[in-house]
Amino acid sequence: MTLKIRVIAPDKIVWDAEAEEIILPSSTGQLGILTGHIPLLTALDIGVMRVRINKEWKPIILLGGFAEVQNNDVTILVNGAEEVYNLDLEQAKEDLEKATNELEKSETNKEKIEATQLIRKAKARLQAATVNNT
Repeated sequence: MTLKIRVIAPDKIVWDAEAEEIILPSSTGQLGILTGHIPLLTALDIGVMRVRINKEWKPIILLGGFAEVQNNDVTILVNGAEEVYNLDLEQAKEDLEKATNELEKSETNKEKIEATQLIRKAKARLQAATVNNT
């Protein structure tokens, strides 16, 4: 048996395929889903979703949202998502450093919140680049 997985962003369907397993970046930590999982609704954090198809893992960066699991269907509604094709590990490290510098320079609460979001996205890209390059 397989899981039917759909990742839906506001502007497009990012992913619509079957897989053997999925690991989600839930707000309480990594959450693994296999076939036969009990019904579940969970909040998602910014992070890397990993999907296993034919014994190979594919990372997809999720930018927060919700996931519903029911009857081997996994529906994921996200604020945004990025499929990982050729992430450059060095570029991902550089982006994280830039985002960290932005946080250090931020003065207002709004700037701090925006910089923190940039750091979380940069960390997710770095994690995906690391997974993709192994």
